Amino acid sequence: MPNHPVIQVQPLGFPWQTLDPFLFCVHHDDAYPRGNARQGPDASLAGRDLGQDFGRKDGWSMYHGTTVPGFPAHPHRGFETVTIVRQGLIDHSDSLGATARFGGGDVQWLTAGKGVVHCEMFPLVHPEQPNPLELFQIWLNLPARHKMVEPHFTMLWREAIPRLQFQDAQGKTTEVVCVAGALAGQRGLPPPPDSWASAPEADLAIYTIRMAPGARWTLPAAAGAGTRRQLYFFQGSALSIGGQAVPPASAIEVHAGQDVELVNGADTAELLVLQGRPLGEPVAQYGPFVMNTQAEIQQAFADYRRTGFGGWPWSQPDPVHPRDQGRFALHADGRREER
Repeated sequence: MPNHPVIQVQPLGFPWQTLDPFLFCVHHDDAYPRGNARQGPDASLAGRDLGQDFGRKDGWSMYHGTTVPGFPAHPHRGFETVTIVRQGLIDHSDSLGATARFGGGDVQWLTAGKGVVHCEMFPLVHPEQPNPLELFQIWLNLPARHKMVEPHFTMLWREAIPRLQFQDAQGKTTEVVCVAGALAGQRGLPPPPDSWASAPEADLAIYTIRMAPGARWTLPAAAGAGTRRQLYFFQGSALSIGGQAVPPASAIEVHAGQDVELVNGADTAELLVLQGRPLGEPVAQYGPFVMNTQAEIQQAFADYRRTGFGGWPWSQPDPVHPRDQGRFALHADGRREER
């Protein structure tokens, strides 16, 4: 058993560094202004490279959007996206015929499998006030045996996601949202059936942690042998992990098999935890396709050119729902969920 839980500390890059089985992690935190009549920014777009706007001018980006911020229709194959929306809303539509509006703590889990096209737009629904948006998007690899499964769209609604409160000896609180995996006898909602997260041996977990100033909390050891765990300290001014001070905006790999005590400093601290047993399989990636060999990547491009992964059933590449539409999901089989 190692004596110290911290393996390495690195400054956060863009995107954030990840460990197998995770492929990618990005934190979007945009201070969007009030919305206009088309649910885009009620502000000048002059000086922005529309279609490729990642510059955070005025504290926000349009990304690949030109009217509404976001990511118009684009393909994926061979992995999953897990989108945790902490503030704001996302309008999702895909080539399966599914569509949704979700946010404010909801999570969307999309298994791309053999191929899906989807869009993720950020409607600015408030015309009289700012529209802040904060989200994590995490790419989770699929095992080779599941690379070509049927696509699967899952919504994890915030009302059902476990939110755990812990108090230390001084009464200071740590809140943990258990998106995936188990913690303190609670388990996150079931992930899609073909996900690596659904395999018991994967020991996969996704948590967000919010610590009050001065709070102490111990993250329990992971259950599985061979599991890897990384903590992302993205908000706060001071934190120690296992007695070692770590700087803000850090990615910290820790020994997953040990309990890890977190001690916060004078400001509220927030962390994301990604944990899982590595797949240990070769990764071949080109843009939105993640397979195991270059030949499979070439086949993905050929299949997309030939089939469009089922085509695009929507009238435009960046659809958004009406301003007054609440949170909902319409699944490809016609099932509708209203929140």
